[in-house]
Amino acid sequence: MTDDAQLLIAQLLTHQTLARENKLVKRALTDELFRQDLDARLAACGMKFVDNVYADNVTLALAREIEPKIFGSREVWQNNNMGLARDGVALLVVLWAMIILPKRERQEAHQAALEDQEDMFGKEKPMPRAEDASMGISYKALLADFGDKLGKKTRMDMNLGQLNKLGFIERRGDMIVEGPLLDLMMDTDTLRDRIINGALADIFHRPPPKEAAILSFPQAEQ
Repeated sequence: MTDDAQLLIAQLLTHQTLARENKLVKRALTDELFRQDLDARLAACGMKFVDNVYADNVTLALAREIEPKIFGSREVWQNNNMGLARDGVALLVVLWAMIILPKRERQEAHQAALEDQEDMFGKEKPMPRAEDASMGISYKALLADFGDKLGKKTRMDMNLGQLNKLGFIERRGDMIVEGPLLDLMMDTDTLRDRIINGALADIFHRPPPKEAAILSFPQAEQ
């Protein structure tokens, strides 16, 4: 007989992502025993359930300890993330920094403002939905700012198409907006300080500290 944990895993494997409003996803996020069962079943297959309060979706990913056994050596899998070329990975990091970090700041600021308001019933304040807080960026602005570094228009268009197909972004006219995976599959704790204080310090108008790790975006092959 199919049970709820089995059904949720099957749905995630089939659809890649599910909305947090999904009945079974809600249960996974609120029912401790159900979540323990779900995590145990996934761990037995080398996988994990991925969610965060800033994203509107959840997904599955390989467990960290399984990655090298699937993708090979660290040097190999770093250069073959979902089939992306090096300039495609660099573009993904740029889009994450320009879309997700400002979105999270807006979500946190809104959450803090709600918590400061008097609430006679003491109700928990939900995190603002990503769809409401995420604004996206202009394709023309992206091309002007990063085109020379990331292969110019032809390469950027090709990589944007691949990122759209993979679920990291969506294209809406001139705007590039957050896709269901953009805020789920990036390691925020590792990347945030390195990006804000390092590689994209000029974009965020912050001088990089001497000890900051500087990321360099490779020139695309012509």
